[in-house]
Order: sequence, then C-alpha cells, then structure tokens
Amino acid sequence: MKILFDQGTPAPLKDLLLNHDVSTAYELGWSTLKNGELLSAAESNGFEVFITTDTNLQYQQNLIQRKIAIVVLSTTSWPRIKPNTSTIIAAVNQSTNNGFIEVNIPFND
Repeated sequence: MKILFDQGTPAPLKDLLLNHDVSTAYELGWSTLKNGELLSAAESNGFEVFITTDTNLQYQQNLIQRKIAIVVLSTTSWPRIKPNTSTIIAAVNQSTNNGFIEVNIPFND
C-alpha cells in the first residue's frame, strides 16, 4: 500500500509499516501544500492512504469526493504513539478508498 505521512505524523512510525511504501510530505517537497492541495497531490501520485495528526481535517475539507483513505492519529507525540502502533497498523490495513478512520491514542500511564 502506498502511504503518505502529513507533516505532524512522527517519522519513526514509517519504520514500523514494513509491508508498505511510505513517504512523507517533507521528503516529496510537499510540506508547504495546504491540506486540500496535499490530498490532491497524493491522489494524483497514486497514494492510497494519508496518515495525519490533523484532527480537524474532516471539518476543514470536503472528504466525500476523495479517493484516498485517511487515517487520523489523535496526537503527534511519538512516546504516546509508539506503544499503540499495532492499532495504527490495523487501521491502515482496514482502510478503504474514501475511508476515514480516527485512531485515538490514549495517554500513557
């Protein structure tokens, strides 16, 4: 699966999505694109999943006509995300075209 990480998505997560082709917006020179432009660029370049930490994305963009699946993480904090990577991987694997999945990352004890 071809996956694009938004700016706030922690890069170390990339190493845990072993069976996927993962790129970051930064690596592609897309870090200055706004959400709508970024989603359009991702779709036109064959990305199937967009992982973001922008919890307001669904309220800022009309996602109905999007082909790309969107997975939203509730935090940018790698220490909180790391112990929950299996949940994120499951969300990515369950994602479908035009799908929207929110992954709530709990606070660590």
